[in-house]
Amino acid sequence: MTANDPSFGLPIPPSSLALQRLYHWERTAPNRIAYTQPMGGGVIKDLTWKEVMDQARLLAGYLQAQGYAPGSKIALLSKNTAWWLICDFAIWMAGYVSVPLYPTLAAETIRQILEHSEARLLFVGKLDGFEGMKPGIPAGLPCVALPLAPPNNYPKWDDVLAQAKPLQGEPVRPADDLATIMYTSGTTGMPKGVMHSFGTFAWSIQSGLDRVKAIDENARMLSYLPLSHVAERTLVEHGQLATGMRVYFAESLETFTADLQRARPTVFFSVPRLWVKFQQGVHTKMPPAKLARLLKIPILGGIVRKKILGALGLDQCMLAAGGAAPMPPDLLRWYERLGLPIIEVYGMTENCGVSHATLPGVPRPGTVGVPYRGVQSRIDPANGEIQVKHPGTMLGYFKEPELTRDALTADGWLHTGDKGQLDSEGNLRITGRVKDLFKTSKGKYVAPAPIEDRLVMHASVEACCVTGANLGQPLGIVMLNPDAAKAASNGGRAAIETSLAEHLKSINAVLDPHEQLDCIVVVVEPWTVDNGVITPTFKVKRNRIEELYAPNYERWVGSRKPVLWA
Repeated sequence: MTANDPSFGLPIPPSSLALQRLYHWERTAPNRIAYTQPMGGGVIKDLTWKEVMDQARLLAGYLQAQGYAPGSKIALLSKNTAWWLICDFAIWMAGYVSVPLYPTLAAETIRQILEHSEARLLFVGKLDGFEGMKPGIPAGLPCVALPLAPPNNYPKWDDVLAQAKPLQGEPVRPADDLATIMYTSGTTGMPKGVMHSFGTFAWSIQSGLDRVKAIDENARMLSYLPLSHVAERTLVEHGQLATGMRVYFAESLETFTADLQRARPTVFFSVPRLWVKFQQGVHTKMPPAKLARLLKIPILGGIVRKKILGALGLDQCMLAAGGAAPMPPDLLRWYERLGLPIIEVYGMTENCGVSHATLPGVPRPGTVGVPYRGVQSRIDPANGEIQVKHPGTMLGYFKEPELTRDALTADGWLHTGDKGQLDSEGNLRITGRVKDLFKTSKGKYVAPAPIEDRLVMHASVEACCVTGANLGQPLGIVMLNPDAAKAASNGGRAAIETSLAEHLKSINAVLDPHEQLDCIVVVVEPWTVDNGVITPTFKVKRNRIEELYAPNYERWVGSRKPVLWA
């Protein structure tokens, strides 16, 4: 029997559903610390399961008192805090559906989601740049301000709870009841509302924990990726409900290192961009060649590893994982030499982020490993698309039946949009997006993702995009990291150009002739969510890159320079 066998599924016992788990911790561990929340100014607040549930019950009572019909949509716009999760619990307990919004969205997108979801109320929490977001909140939509929210005139958390009567008993929801609508960050087009039930989440976290044994009641996680993202929602929220582990919250980008030091997570998940930043930070203090030499020395290498991981706050990490975008194989090998092997996970919002992962202790750089237990997968022979199927797959897209039919086959297979290949061991290798392939003027197709994995490994590069439809050869566009951008503005362009030119040579040396990059174009201006170049999960929007830079492609290539500045 294999993981692709349909009979290899996992049952969903009622005790594993979110609300049942919530009441379990309220009954059995009321005084255990559930959350550790920074309040600003060095103040840290711990919340026990009893305190969490006391507030959730009051808020659920408040929501029900508003008279909303069962199944009404309640929205959340906030960075990660303990109260984000308390709101989610209260929404579920009251019989409603939560609609989380990324805390970095532009006003136009906020309005589109709030109107499309038919949200009846919006919780506004900790945010940066709220004044720019506020115009996106429809006039007349009731709002409630969570603790740590920016200045506003909305009813305050403490006042709302003070007037509420707590919800009594242990109301539960069936497995097939709609729990949440998660709007995808999407690299193209407007977000789609992915509908998940209590059952899809319960099955998915159960399948994940069946693979990964490092998450239990003694585990610690730092919550910092948006809770509106499926990885954080499944791993942190539902992972905590399943195990009772302790969750710490990050305060800000500026305090992130201190937040990691405080939490000392035993489990840490991140997107590739942050793993690259960690590596670059280490290399600024110790040149790569010197570090490589030291790590080869038996006793000294162990001391160096311990010191570096301690400085990162990851010295107690038993499970490190990366996902949401491809992990460059060289990056994975670097962390393995450092003594922190990273498992690579693969999934989508549409399947709770649960599909494939490499096995702990069995590194397979360049692949995303094998299916989780109960996950069926196949590759479409017609176009190489990866398709997956399991009980954690979404119910569909909210109010979008045609898009749902495009995404799901009649018998439940999910079109991922990703292209893939299987190696001799059955490990899945992502080779690009079905729609990301582009054709050069020579009639050759280019898959940009594997080339980008190599391009981003330069010490000065923070993000990149390989493009060039209808050109003779593709080209690479790179965004410098802050240190490199500063050096470039202070007379360091020549050194960066020389280094990138050597990087270009090394990349082209291992590519097929039709894939070789004509040049590298350097962008100093940051790609951000605000200017629409990246998604809230740090994926580059290829259509936006084309809008901004395509008019320059011919001129750049015509200059015949290996490295240019945009």
